[in-house]
Amino acid sequence: MSTTSSDTPNRKSIQTPLSNETFASPKRLRGLKYGKPFRILPDVNVLKIGGQSVMDRGRVILPLIDEIAECAKKHHLLIGAGGGTRARHAYSLCLDFDLPTGILASVGAATARQNARMLQMLLAKHGGIYLNPDDFPSLPLFFRVGCIPIMEGMPPYDLWEKPPEQGRIPPNRTDSGVYLTGEVLGARKVIFVKDEDGLYTDDPKRNEHAEFIPRISVRELFERDLADMVLEKVVFENMLHAEHVREVQVINGFVPGNLTRALDGEPVGTVIYVDDE
Repeated sequence: MSTTSSDTPNRKSIQTPLSNETFASPKRLRGLKYGKPFRILPDVNVLKIGGQSVMDRGRVILPLIDEIAECAKKHHLLIGAGGGTRARHAYSLCLDFDLPTGILASVGAATARQNARMLQMLLAKHGGIYLNPDDFPSLPLFFRVGCIPIMEGMPPYDLWEKPPEQGRIPPNRTDSGVYLTGEVLGARKVIFVKDEDGLYTDDPKRNEHAEFIPRISVRELFERDLADMVLEKVVFENMLHAEHVREVQVINGFVPGNLTRALDGEPVGTVIYVDDE
């Protein structure tokens, strides 16, 4: 049986708003109307455990581990680990070898992975489980059976990390990876656990007169142009375009009860938000 041209399927016959568009035309794409994306796991709270600020402190973090385990009885927690001092040392070596940004991103992920492995072991008896990127679709199952998934915070851009505005340090590091995880899941909260109370006008470790900022909008944060933004700048840039996570919280994990209070909705630490006006 012969097939005429009229019987041949036409790949352009599937009519959608994108069928005759090019992704190289931002002006055209801007006018396309779709609904707001739904939240995949709206009850999940994504925590970033700082590498240098928390993990590098050693066993003094054990009370925080206990508090995480207690909070997990009430809240779904997904934890991302930072890289810390070892990542900074690796970046220095890579720069000394004149290696490009993509290599730095790949190397930086290794130390975050090490910290995630250690966190998983510390939380193992409470249901801590290491989350490989390929296991991401299994998150609903892990939460249903009472696990605490722990992942490396570094986003998997690796060799394809975009060049930064200055230098060669990857702009998307562990703060960025944890934030983007919360955004794609439509998470309830994204909380950054550090060794400081939150955002200050300057680095409080070096300037005892630095003033604490309990709440600030992203736009005001950019206008102030602080020397230390407490999180990677790209996090705030992404927040301006986010659909779900338009507020993050930075807390001191070494103050007992801070994490519990933050998860319960209290404005502990610093809240950084997008002003929709």
